[in-house]
Amino acid sequence: MQVTETKNDGLRREFLILVDAKDVENRMAGRLNQLSMQVNMPGFRPGRVPVPLLRQRYGSSLMSEVLEEAVSVASQATIAERSLRLAMQPKVEIKKFGEGQDLEYTLAVELLPEFDPGDFSTIHVERFVAEPGKADIDEAIDRLLKAQRTFGPAPEGYAAVKGDLTTIDFVGRIDGEKFDGGAGEDHRLEIGSGQFIPGFEEQIIGAKVGDERKVTVTFPADYGVPYLAGREAVFDVKVKGINAPEETKAERLPERLGLENLDAVRDAVKGQLAKDFDAISKRRLKRAILDELSKRHSFGVPQGLVDSEFDAIWRQVEEARKQGESDPGDANKTEEELKTTYRDIAERRVRLGLLLAEIGQRNNIQVSSEELERAITEQAMRFPGQERAVFDFYRKNAGAVEQLRAPILEDKVVNFIAEIAKVAEKVVSSKELITESDEPIGAA
Repeated sequence: MQVTETKNDGLRREFLILVDAKDVENRMAGRLNQLSMQVNMPGFRPGRVPVPLLRQRYGSSLMSEVLEEAVSVASQATIAERSLRLAMQPKVEIKKFGEGQDLEYTLAVELLPEFDPGDFSTIHVERFVAEPGKADIDEAIDRLLKAQRTFGPAPEGYAAVKGDLTTIDFVGRIDGEKFDGGAGEDHRLEIGSGQFIPGFEEQIIGAKVGDERKVTVTFPADYGVPYLAGREAVFDVKVKGINAPEETKAERLPERLGLENLDAVRDAVKGQLAKDFDAISKRRLKRAILDELSKRHSFGVPQGLVDSEFDAIWRQVEEARKQGESDPGDANKTEEELKTTYRDIAERRVRLGLLLAEIGQRNNIQVSSEELERAITEQAMRFPGQERAVFDFYRKNAGAVEQLRAPILEDKVVNFIAEIAKVAEKVVSSKELITESDEPIGAA
């Protein structure tokens, strides 16, 4: 085997590898000998089938296996001899091969960068902490009351207002023609919920049971169905029922929540808010530590990993666009500017990922099987009635398990750094704690 390094550019390496024709032929001969002991052919006793006949019949199919084996062995040897730390799967391209000829191919790899994680004791960050106050508890109870509300039939002659639950039939047309998905019967629509496209629900306000209205709206320019995007539609709407929200009295909350009295409700709400505030505090501390690490490290990262991360982020961006949920900060940017922004985010995420992985490895920080089981159980609990299917999915998909392992390891490494860093607690109001800077999709 001959190996020639043809590229050495940053973290990229490329090698031209020549595997001697004799080596390839020896591997082929070995496979044919194995096959001769297994194949049964009419006219020949088991194990006595002539190798030339086997080569004639099976040579072509065996050659692909032999080449794959030869490339794998030669590539592994090349990587091991040079102690290369690969960032991702290498790329192989066969340059030349023919029966009786040497095998020539290129091996392109991207390497993990070498860097020093640094001294974490020099990191100075703040941990924001807040205690739930009376106003926070009151607001939370108001949200509970709204969540617990029920709807009752509106009185005769009642005109619909925002917040009412209506029952409607509707048929939509564009240029006088009906379109797919533009009709429905007995549809339950809460006015102001944002369930329908902008402008639709507002035009139901003031309607009474039995009223028929023409609702004219324009589909958003970035609507998920290209045929409808940016087009005007007219809907014939019939209001068949109106249910108005019935106020839930605070005195009824204890019974509905299975608690003793209103004081118990307030205590429970305060306890939940304290947990929520603590979770926000931890997220903000994590963000501060990651920001500090990002400032301190600027080592090169494998572009293949950046490309993969960018593609994942960009899919999220495009999906958000279809749902009309684009980041407000993206509104006035060109496509090229957006891609530059999100590529920078992708590079930051890759660099931080490599950094945290290295810190974890150097300090023997690992994710236990118990932690993984707990994470899988939490996923299963999100799908009541389908728990067994969720467990089976993770049991059969190692890649999905790795997706659960990564954030757990990340949190453990950040907690490890927080134990060493200089963390100063800063008492703030709940509003200041909750208010976080706007972050584009995919930011880490």
